[in-house]
Amino acid sequence: MMNIAQYLDSTYLKTPQQSGISEEETLQIVKDLAQEAIDHHIFAVMIRPDYVAEIKSFLNKKKSNVIVGTVIGFHEGTYSLDEKLAQATKAIHDGADELDFVINYEAYLNGNLELVKDEFLRCTQLCIQHQKIDKWIIEIAALTDAQIADLTKNISNWAEENFNEKDLENIFVKSSTGFYQTENGKPNGATFEGIKIMLDNAGKLPVKAAGGVRRTPEDAEKMIKLGVKRIGTSSALALIKNDSSSEGGY
Repeated sequence: MMNIAQYLDSTYLKTPQQSGISEEETLQIVKDLAQEAIDHHIFAVMIRPDYVAEIKSFLNKKKSNVIVGTVIGFHEGTYSLDEKLAQATKAIHDGADELDFVINYEAYLNGNLELVKDEFLRCTQLCIQHQKIDKWIIEIAALTDAQIADLTKNISNWAEENFNEKDLENIFVKSSTGFYQTENGKPNGATFEGIKIMLDNAGKLPVKAAGGVRRTPEDAEKMIKLGVKRIGTSSALALIKNDSSSEGGY
């Protein structure tokens, strides 16, 4: 069995309101997630911005090299550029190593490609200046196959045209938030078909599979063999332990 832990972002992105628990209980869940990542050599934890400072401090006290990632413009992506930059700046100040931006896919669908390009360039430049990895969530469940290909290709082109070769490995295209509401049982996150389209159009940019699909360890391996560099999952421990009965997923 492949060592998949090195590819995993162990993820908890529910707010206290969404989960029906207190702020303190949510913080404890996130701390437990971080400890789990330490204990099982999981590459990263992906958490809400509100908890970045606390978890970074927690990991530093443990002398751990687990990466802290957070989400920006989550989950709708329709935040203004100024709001996304402000969120990102605070997250960087609080110690985030990686920032996963929800691209304004609604603007893309409405034909406002310049707005999408501008937020990509400005936010990516901020991350590069601070030596942070950034990932761009395109929400593939909201897009047709042709739109997945087109938006991924645009991001790849913008990156290659505006940033140095050495920076490209730190600019990801990511599939999904896991929060998008679909109809008729359609998957709301990473599918093999969608990821294949992204990989075919991402150029020199790495791809992250994530969002709301239940998977087995074998499926995680298949994603990795397809070419994804990272997998975001709320079931990291289950994947590592080969417990396909657990809920959750990319």
